[in-house]
Amino acid sequence: MKKVSVSFTLNGDPVTAEVPVTWSLLKTLREYFELTGAKEGCGVGECGACTVIVDGDAVNACLYPVFEAEGKSVMTIEGIAGEDGTLHPIQTAFLENNGVQCGYCTSGMIMSAKALLDQNQGPMEDEIRTSIAGNFCRCTGYVQIVEAIEMAAREME
Repeated sequence: MKKVSVSFTLNGDPVTAEVPVTWSLLKTLREYFELTGAKEGCGVGECGACTVIVDGDAVNACLYPVFEAEGKSVMTIEGIAGEDGTLHPIQTAFLENNGVQCGYCTSGMIMSAKALLDQNQGPMEDEIRTSIAGNFCRCTGYVQIVEAIEMAAREME
């Protein structure tokens, strides 16, 4: 199978991977770099479990061809905590507001929230709901997730 060499910044570190040209960014993150925080839920960009941030934008890594990451900055859930292990304010807010239940959607929700809060420090509820519209949660009913993002926004001000 034909392979492609792709170099990009991953969670702040320069990396290079040589992987099959057909691989998605998600498959590369999980199988080559062994970063399993982003999950494959649906595999067609509908559930958001695979959400990562590429150059500041939340993307579905399951649909993102790995070669498109060339020269870009990719952040996964593994890259948002402090180097000393201190949780990011969004992670803390999710825990404090019970925005985590089964946990399958959590990394995608947090990454969508981070992309929003990096661009809009004081989002309204409708902006929050729009930012997570591509992330499905079967457990929480979204109330706790929205409350967590609102709390994180206040904490990050």
